[in-house]
Amino acid sequence: MLRPLGSTLRVIEPAPNVLAFFDGRVPGARLHAEMENWLDDGAYALGIASYAVMEDGEALVYDTHVSLPHARLVRAELVRRGVRHIRVVLSHWHDDHVAGNAVFADCEIIANADTAALLKTHQAAMEAADPPIRPLVHPTTLFEGTLDLKVGAVPVRLLAFDIHSRDGTVALLPDGVLLAGDTLEDPITYVDEPDRLAVHLRELERLAGLGVRRILPNHGSFARIAAGGYPPELIEATRLYVEALAALAPSAPGTEAQKAARAALPLEDFAAEAFATGAIDPFAPYEAVHRRNVERVRTEG
Repeated sequence: MLRPLGSTLRVIEPAPNVLAFFDGRVPGARLHAEMENWLDDGAYALGIASYAVMEDGEALVYDTHVSLPHARLVRAELVRRGVRHIRVVLSHWHDDHVAGNAVFADCEIIANADTAALLKTHQAAMEAADPPIRPLVHPTTLFEGTLDLKVGAVPVRLLAFDIHSRDGTVALLPDGVLLAGDTLEDPITYVDEPDRLAVHLRELERLAGLGVRRILPNHGSFARIAAGGYPPELIEATRLYVEALAALAPSAPGTEAQKAARAALPLEDFAAEAFATGAIDPFAPYEAVHRRNVERVRTEG
């Protein structure tokens, strides 16, 4: 059943000075079309949140959501809460994180340099996608490595990480709260760069070194996010899953028969160690994500 864009968006406050704008995981509902498309099948079905850090009339929006109507609702809610000055930071270049950029075209849009380059590289494809992101509004402020900001009196540290996509940006907030983008996902990561899993594993170790206490990913469970986010063990669960995937690559040790047997396992068996951490929950739509991950690693890893 098609619903109007933004009609199922929910606003929650998972941490001090943080709003989450969550949509998706609504049984039987779609937003764009009955035919397969990136919005319904790549974001809405899996559940997606964007975030805003807000204090003293200022806000930092972390990703602009999956459509212009969604982004307008985000902006309207911030204005309703007394925000007068908005900046945006992009977690990475993928469609479901930048589709609402045009609503914030009059604001400073911050991204790491790799995100800016990848948006330029993929602009034509994104503007021709289903649904199209047109016009695609680009970042105005670039950084490399880290960037320290303040939202009112709230310190925010942006850090670049090569996980899921080489251009990831996470935001570290007070009390060890991490806005994780797609570097972490519940229950499993969506593999976009199957030839770079070894890099992602090293970067997950670096992420674990930040000492985070609560994690707010863009894709995850409404209940977990509403309850304050995920425990630090989400990093270990992700590492265990990526490590298991990497063992399926053509160059990894083991016979083809052994790899084929592992590849055929359903997600909960394949990632049993990851689920045993207690940080992730089974969610049926991710079985298709897992199958896609396995095929890409087996052929491109």
